[in-house]
Amino acid sequence: MGGVRELAAPFVVPGPCGVAVRDRLKHLTPRDEKVLRAVGAYQGALASRDLRARCADGLEHSADTWALRKRDLTARSSSRIAGAITKATHDQWALARRCQAAHIRSLEAGIGTLRHRLSLPVGEPGTKRAAGGYRSKGEWFHKSRRLAALEARHAAAVADWQAGRVRVVRGGKRLLNTRHHLADARLTRERWRERWEAERWFIAADGESGKRFGNETIRVTPDGEVSIKLPAPLAHLANAPHGRYTLTATVTFAHRGVEWADRIAANRAVAYRIHLDVDRGRWYLTASWQRPIVQTIPLEAARARGVVGVDTNADHFAAYQLDQHGNPVGDPRRFGYDLSGTTAHRDAQIRHALTRLINWAKSAGVTAIGIEDLDFTTEKTREKHGRRKRFRQLISGIPTGKLKALLVSMAAEHGLSIVAVDPAYTSMWGAQHWQKPLATEHRRMSRHDAAGIAIGRRALGHPVRDGVSPARTELRAWGRTAPPPHDRSDRAGHRTAQAGPGARGRDGTRPPATDHAPRDVPPNGTRKRGPSASNTVRDAPSTHQWVQDSLLHTG
Repeated sequence: MGGVRELAAPFVVPGPCGVAVRDRLKHLTPRDEKVLRAVGAYQGALASRDLRARCADGLEHSADTWALRKRDLTARSSSRIAGAITKATHDQWALARRCQAAHIRSLEAGIGTLRHRLSLPVGEPGTKRAAGGYRSKGEWFHKSRRLAALEARHAAAVADWQAGRVRVVRGGKRLLNTRHHLADARLTRERWRERWEAERWFIAADGESGKRFGNETIRVTPDGEVSIKLPAPLAHLANAPHGRYTLTATVTFAHRGVEWADRIAANRAVAYRIHLDVDRGRWYLTASWQRPIVQTIPLEAARARGVVGVDTNADHFAAYQLDQHGNPVGDPRRFGYDLSGTTAHRDAQIRHALTRLINWAKSAGVTAIGIEDLDFTTEKTREKHGRRKRFRQLISGIPTGKLKALLVSMAAEHGLSIVAVDPAYTSMWGAQHWQKPLATEHRRMSRHDAAGIAIGRRALGHPVRDGVSPARTELRAWGRTAPPPHDRSDRAGHRTAQAGPGARGRDGTRPPATDHAPRDVPPNGTRKRGPSASNTVRDAPSTHQWVQDSLLHTG
């Protein structure tokens, strides 16, 4: 097929390499909250100062500058706190660099599309693969101005990238911009200030194997007692020996509590973070640790018991079960979600939909879920789809990155593997080859359901279209031989199932034709119940017993 790009091979997605659990710090006293606020504000200021120094270093950063910054922080706090702050700073700077690179790629995609459309005559029609020219001279002029603006932005972004300059806002750029739109956010100045300060606090510590309970800075005992090593300037607030402060609240991790207890009992590293949810007025403790890298199962093992193909859409998952041969089993399933509202609501909707999907996949007996390896980085720009603003909002709302992380981690807990496939042409080819043949009076097939079959077949290593029609493929799923073409048997060669070389009577003559058995007659030739009496005179029944031809036997 001309113009079809080469498809990437499917692969098994590696499992999660980290674990994080959270519990609420209940019944904190006013003194406890005062100490937590003081520690968070002080260490947050140190983190802001260190991030500023790291951004100033740019590409000239080295191990010597890192050690210099850490020594400066150690004098103001402690060695372990300084290590946690510098590590968090480097992670944040690296994230900013990755975002900067993604921004440059987005600008390049927009510039390329604009240059292509501006090079075409006004009114030139487009194709399925490329947009045409602009519809009027006025639109052409405005797009030429936008091209100049994007080129200026691209030049500035590339200059920042080459110089190693990044722009990072501790607390978040979105929250910073909310300061100018307090009425729209339904916030007062004092409420915004409280949220802003809480986001910039730093109460976290990395774990260290071999130390008591896996962490010396924020220590949690097997009984759930939480104590914090205070920075040197705040040592006067300590209520325990060695400059520590013990909270009155205790924690009990309901999720993965046994795994966490085993780690701290063996003094293995556990990282902790304490933060305040300003909206709820609650304090939380998050524990996290790394898992050893587990070798993913081979692709053939993941395909052994079939897969569930999942098509990701803006408001639902369209799933279809396929056996190991690529045949659809049963009816399509849909798992809806609503991505409107707050971030917490959207996350809850995605988790609920994924939970139902995984539970259904487990009950179906498959060992893998096939999903598209989606990336809409170049699909969200205004230049890609022009005035189709709703469509751009639609694909922007599909939770691709968060969906991958959640699905991989949740599926790993149920022993399911995730097989990622190339998303090219799945909706088009699925609708072309599977939607109409599988649609019946009692089964409604949508384009998304057919795409789920295409994704599942690609995950199994089969082509979307199996060389024979889907209807004939479905017959093979029931152990029946696909019939020859309707016009003549030699047009498409032999039948799909032939007798093996060692089959008895393979070269013999075909037995005489038998009467066609009714649908309710089993292979032994006996009816389940006798025929009802009739006044119509019929021919005498044939005494020839129905025998399955060995040449037609498919096992």
